[in-house]
Amino acid sequence: MFVPDQHRNENVSEIKEFLRANSFGILVSQYQNKPWATHIPLELETTEDGKEVLTAHIAKANPQWREFDQNEEVLCIFNGPHSYISSSWYKEEEVPTWNYVAVHVYGKLKVLSEEEVMASMHRLVDKYEANSKKPISLKDMSPRTLKQIKGVVGFQVEITDIQAQYKLSKNREQDHPKIIEELEDSKDPMSIEIAKAMKSK
Repeated sequence: MFVPDQHRNENVSEIKEFLRANSFGILVSQYQNKPWATHIPLELETTEDGKEVLTAHIAKANPQWREFDQNEEVLCIFNGPHSYISSSWYKEEEVPTWNYVAVHVYGKLKVLSEEEVMASMHRLVDKYEANSKKPISLKDMSPRTLKQIKGVVGFQVEITDIQAQYKLSKNREQDHPKIIEELEDSKDPMSIEIAKAMKSK
């Protein structure tokens, strides 16, 4: 994606934290000579040999996986908070804009074995059940229920490039106090998150 220098974030630890907190992303690859996108959890993990990967799975009914081997590289898109920014909040006349946080991850895809998929499913469920009132575990489920794994294709994306854009009015620092105030007053959760992001920069 196009990332102007003033919006580029190259803080690796911060980007990793963002990916873990916003792991529901979009996998984009080519299928029958057209871009094809699927919305799925893409979990940032580190392999035993130290490589950064995104681990995920899609339904076998989804034809996207049938041409995984024909894609030299895939794109994974992650969206964070976003908010409209009114130019009425500026000291000087200017057009309105939109503030947002987005990360694009490029990488090479590898299909996982059934055993590897099951292991990734355990990690996924354990992660998101951790804060449940009554956590479930795949370990407690019957083999009959777990047979559903045969209906998915698991994969890992070995990361080759990360582009992170944090568009947070960096070119209008003189207006930050007013922008932040207006965002917080809006009571909109996304706007409040953008205000928090602006404060941290």
